[in-house]
Amino acid sequence: MLSMLEQLRELVPPLARQELLPRYTRVAASLKTDGSVVTEADVACQRVLADALAARWPHIPLLGEEMDAAAQQRLLDDSAAGLWCLDPLDGTSNFAAGIPYFALSLALVQQGEVRLGLVYDPVRDECYSAARGHGAWLNGEPLRSRACGLPLSRCIALVDFKRLPPALSARLVCDTPYASQRNFGASALDWCTLAAGRGHLYLHGRQSLWDYAAGSLILAEAGGRAETLQGEPVLHVGLQPRSVVATLDPALFGPWRDWIAG
Repeated sequence: MLSMLEQLRELVPPLARQELLPRYTRVAASLKTDGSVVTEADVACQRVLADALAARWPHIPLLGEEMDAAAQQRLLDDSAAGLWCLDPLDGTSNFAAGIPYFALSLALVQQGEVRLGLVYDPVRDECYSAARGHGAWLNGEPLRSRACGLPLSRCIALVDFKRLPPALSARLVCDTPYASQRNFGASALDWCTLAAGRGHLYLHGRQSLWDYAAGSLILAEAGGRAETLQGEPVLHVGLQPRSVVATLDPALFGPWRDWIAG
């Protein structure tokens, strides 16, 4: 797995830079049937990555965000041998609007578990990666959980209000438990921002497999904790969206989870 991860670190960043940066702020965005934004960069990057991965690992199929749902489900139904899960451009709305917070996210899923994860931010040239049971890294440097020494009331939280239950959103606004809140708009990169210690708390109401597969492994291997609003493991190899409650510092997880639960 570590050898495979090293190959991904060499393969993915240059292709992502090649396909994404020249198109940044220079392509028109359109809407998919679910109302989300897609650009030429999403499609082009997925095509190039699919070809590159197939050339090295022809036995592993690819599930990409820019595939239709029926094709995605067929791959999941026959995923016992493993598959790649790719979001070629996480944060497409940011990308199209000129906001420099977007990334490529890639995970290897085998037997219901994420074995490898890589999230690459081409603007900052930051490559986050992890291998299950072996650790997580940012540009080759280990990522490790550390006690922040802060109470919940002094923490910075990454919170996406848009997809939360309305009652929870209202509580967060009217009875704010943390010091400050951010919402950056790229889920896979949010997981990694947390794993790197750039913030303390995370809350999101609705993520797809390609949003959380790589990032959830990177946070877990960095020593962080995460579960859904229902107290279940976040990872579920399926198309049903999942919610996220997470912290990097394990000592913060209980207070954060308990406050959310009311």
